[in-house]
Amino acid sequence: MKKPRIVALLPMKANSQRVQGKNFRDFCGKPLFRWVLDTLLEIKDIDKIVINTDAVGILEEHGVVSTDRIVIRKRAPKICGDDVSMNLVIADDVLNVKSDLYLMTHTTNPFLSADTIQTSIDKFIHASGEGIADSLFTVNKIQSRFYSQDGSPVNHDPKRLVPTQQLEPWYEENSNLYIFTRESFARTSARIGSQPIMYESPLLESVDIDTPSDWEFAKIVSMYLNEIRRASK
Repeated sequence: MKKPRIVALLPMKANSQRVQGKNFRDFCGKPLFRWVLDTLLEIKDIDKIVINTDAVGILEEHGVVSTDRIVIRKRAPKICGDDVSMNLVIADDVLNVKSDLYLMTHTTNPFLSADTIQTSIDKFIHASGEGIADSLFTVNKIQSRFYSQDGSPVNHDPKRLVPTQQLEPWYEENSNLYIFTRESFARTSARIGSQPIMYESPLLESVDIDTPSDWEFAKIVSMYLNEIRRASK
């Protein structure tokens, strides 16, 4: 079977609403964006990494320019801004960079590992070959008691308490990783296609930095992971 061409999409904005300039702020020793970019560069199956950005100059200041594997695309003005759907940014990349598979992640996922990315790729290629998937996205598995806004139970009976591990699991899209084909995106104009499969990513890898509290929590996770690494040596 011929190896599919895989392009990783890593959109990157100069500014963020809730954590100003977070993509380029120092996070535990290097700019936040470098964590996931360096991880993507480890994966030999990824042919190109496309950075669609309105921060070309800032990237250059950090020593990042187009290479044989990195393609920096200046974001078109019509798809700049906080209210622009990410699907429009993806559509611009898909239109201009041909590939069999697209893998999308975010700069705000610093702990996403090369092993998880590679396993997701392998899982999707297998499922796609079997004709049972046109896309993949990562999720968090949750077994807990949920309530609607008015306080009514959603997924359980308060009068008949059962251990939470016996509740039906729910799955939360965690925005860590998406894989889709060119054809799938053409059909749905979305990174999740009409026949997706879910991949449960490791919980600590699934930390997504969106708010100042997320940033502080991620620093704690980083210290914890470093302690584990030191202890294992």
